[in-house]
Amino acid sequence: MRAKSISHVLTAVLVAGGLAGCAGANQSGQPQAGDTRFVAGDGKMQVFAAADRHAAPEIGGQTLDGATASLAAHKGKVVVLNFWASWCGPCRAEAPVLKEVAAKTKGGVEFLGVDFKDRKADAQAFERTEQTGYPSIFDQPGKVALAFQGTVPPAAIPSTLIIDAQGRIAARALGAVKYTDLMDAVTKVRDE
Repeated sequence: MRAKSISHVLTAVLVAGGLAGCAGANQSGQPQAGDTRFVAGDGKMQVFAAADRHAAPEIGGQTLDGATASLAAHKGKVVVLNFWASWCGPCRAEAPVLKEVAAKTKGGVEFLGVDFKDRKADAQAFERTEQTGYPSIFDQPGKVALAFQGTVPPAAIPSTLIIDAQGRIAARALGAVKYTDLMDAVTKVRDE
């Protein structure tokens, strides 16, 4: 298979799994680091020991408001990276949690959304309604999610990754995050 064909196959798997993950079916346990299966997550934050962390890939792109954003722009800072879509019910449910934690940790932690496999107009309407207060990369083709293959991939929609100040994936939640879980994990990684 050519590289382009492999990319299309991976994108199709991510989309199909993303829909299944967003549907809310429940499975026991979460995949381990490097596991690329999509699963329905329970939103629990899995924090990785410093020795077990993988470097986050260089990702970036155009935001929903036409600017550009990247992880590199936040080098040396803790970044919460949230994969979402306007068509995903759990994404709507977790939006106020992300907004509140982002506001309470502003200055020490940066938040960046990744709008996955969405229509731009729908995603922009979602952002206007939720007023998250942080940018989201428009990732209609799913390239940002694919960049995490071989590390700790976002294996459901929604998924949240916490990138430590050294640029490593420090934590992951599959499914809609809960306030206490996200705040505790963000604070732990920030205070390391």
